[in-house]
Amino acid sequence: MPRVKRSVTLATVATSAGVSIATVSKVLNGRSDVSLATRRRVQDVLQKHGYVGRRTEPAERGSVELFYQGVVNSYSLEVIQGVVEAGQLAGVDVVLTTRPPRPHPHPSSTARAARWIRDLIASGRRAAIGISSELSDADLAALARARLPFVVVDPANTPAPGVTSVGSTNFAGGMAATQHLLSLGHRRIASLGGPATSGSAKARLSGFRSAMEAAGAAVPKEYVRLQDSRYDDGLAGGAILLDLPDPPTAIFAGTDEAALGVIEAARARGLRVPEDLSVVGFDDTQVARLASPPLTTVKQPLQDMGAVALRTALQLAAGEKVDSHHVELATSLVVRGSAAAR
Repeated sequence: MPRVKRSVTLATVATSAGVSIATVSKVLNGRSDVSLATRRRVQDVLQKHGYVGRRTEPAERGSVELFYQGVVNSYSLEVIQGVVEAGQLAGVDVVLTTRPPRPHPHPSSTARAARWIRDLIASGRRAAIGISSELSDADLAALARARLPFVVVDPANTPAPGVTSVGSTNFAGGMAATQHLLSLGHRRIASLGGPATSGSAKARLSGFRSAMEAAGAAVPKEYVRLQDSRYDDGLAGGAILLDLPDPPTAIFAGTDEAALGVIEAARARGLRVPEDLSVVGFDDTQVARLASPPLTTVKQPLQDMGAVALRTALQLAAGEKVDSHHVELATSLVVRGSAAAR
């Protein structure tokens, strides 16, 4: 048992730190079910009172599963960094895995989901976090049966009721991007967003339409493209938009990578960005800063989203209630060089 000064009791430390005696005991014995802020406060009081020989780190680090479907890209790397750094602060290991997307239902999906959850439980995972992942009903059922806490960051499909998720203010971001282009004098503005099943893509498109409607600017049907938002998708979708008989003078792309694809499609047609075509992206990943010209984009606080997901997952694992099943962090417009006055 750790030794303390004879005049110092657990009750003294608990009172000074504003916690219970049980919490002090947990910190002394390296229990992991104490928040980082509380642990540090107790440690500070112990040090102030001259506590000797204490073991204040968890004897055994827990682990959280972090999985991603599809190809890891600049967007997911930012979220992963946020999860990993928050895990380090919380004293838990983050194990990164990838899961192949399942485009069609399969009779074995229930068995496959059950095996996945069994593997997580056997590995001692305290919780699971998914990035832009599309969960099947079988996945959700298996998670519920195993009582394994789960949080999804920016879900690829509209999350089922009760699924805890972390995202950003996509509607406000879509509106801000469009209002910026409108303020530059553009009226022929196209939207090249994510698939129709994506809740975040639908919210961004709604923000786009709301800004256009408020400005009295028409949105022809062919100016709205619902598709994936990788570089190749931006290249192909941008080509279709720019080859229209009456092409747009500005394009709001659903991701930074798609925006870079649009810029390349413009260059292939002899168009200059931003002189002949203005482009705005979404995410503010590193590729936005490295683009030529540097990309005007809507910033999602991706690392913060990952950190919130990790902390929320640990809250659920500790049996604590969360304030909301869906958390939205604020977006902001970052103006660089890819959009100019018409």
